[in-house]
Amino acid sequence: MIKPTPNPPNPRNGHLFTVSPDIQTEALLANASEDLLSISAIAAYLADDVEGRSRSVALAISRMADGVHLLVERALDHIDSTEPVEPPFET
Repeated sequence: MIKPTPNPPNPRNGHLFTVSPDIQTEALLANASEDLLSISAIAAYLADDVEGRSRSVALAISRMADGVHLLVERALDHIDSTEPVEPPFET
């Protein structure tokens, strides 16, 4: 028989998972970067086992994850940089 949890935590607006609010931005981005690499690797691995439309979808997922990974890495670079990021030059 399963016993109820004494003093269960308060529900978080129906969300199954939450991210602790005290985690630093750099740690969040580093974890996101690793997860994106994993997603890309899984999709690329699956693409090797399928053909046609399914292969195209798996490769697209892998490439999209690679692109987002580059964005996250650039954000980490900005955090590590001591120089402020300037807005792009407008013509």
